[in-house]
Amino acid sequence: MFEQLGLIGCGLMGGSFALALKRAGLVKRVVGYSKSPSTTDRARQMGVIDVEAPSALLAVAGADIVLLAVPVSATEASLKAIKHLVTPQMLIMDVGSTKADVVKAARSALGDKAGPFVPAHPITGREVAGVEHADADLYVGRQVILTPIERTLTAQIRQAEEVWKALGCRVTSMSPESHDEAFAAVSHLPHLLAFAFINGLAGQPQSDTFFSLAGPGFRDFSRIAGGDPKIWRDIFLSNRNEVLAQSELFRQALLQLEQLIRSGNTQGLEDLITLASETRTHWRMGGQRSKGH
Repeated sequence: MFEQLGLIGCGLMGGSFALALKRAGLVKRVVGYSKSPSTTDRARQMGVIDVEAPSALLAVAGADIVLLAVPVSATEASLKAIKHLVTPQMLIMDVGSTKADVVKAARSALGDKAGPFVPAHPITGREVAGVEHADADLYVGRQVILTPIERTLTAQIRQAEEVWKALGCRVTSMSPESHDEAFAAVSHLPHLLAFAFINGLAGQPQSDTFFSLAGPGFRDFSRIAGGDPKIWRDIFLSNRNEVLAQSELFRQALLQLEQLIRSGNTQGLEDLITLASETRTHWRMGGQRSKGH
């Protein structure tokens, strides 16, 4: 059990973590800080945090567990702000969707005090932001990827695993680079495509008519285009090389389908659609495709 959670960023992810820790009986007190005083005020009113801190440093004062729930571009500044009070006994984690840049920020900001930091990426979220959407169930049944760095202390890695498992998560570990490569393919690229799809549709003269006729397929495909603009801006820029590599592979796959349509190649088109359909059918969330697919 932790005495105090120092929460830096009291939005959806941070707020949900605080609520989950409280419900699990894992923390006695939560001290929160956000750049917007109205956010911390709202978080206190909701019972997400117990005390509002006027700075990130004061949110960490007396904490034995710290969570950074800020945009990935703010990681280095946030870690620098709390460095003075970082101790080897703390557990410090983040919830960023990219990890190589977070690791680089930690090395730069914390230096030889980076031992307590365990980079983490919970595979969850919603298309709405803000502490008002915080939910203690947000992490239940979800996967969490840990990407420890060379300075990360073994005790903190074990502690991080225990915390996330206590919240109902499945925990795995991988290198920051492998993480970013994988999530460029299965998360970042789909969001990029969804944003481009909506913008391409909205830019057409008949867009109002098209939108009015859209049904479940459109709803399902376009859902992630409702993501937080600032968060996804940061993700695309911080993981740009891997995102662009995946985008190029997608272009090639799309071009192949276009060529089959253009030439009227019935069998070739059906074969590629069948391949995609069977691949998707045999996919299991949080696992692997079945053998042979």
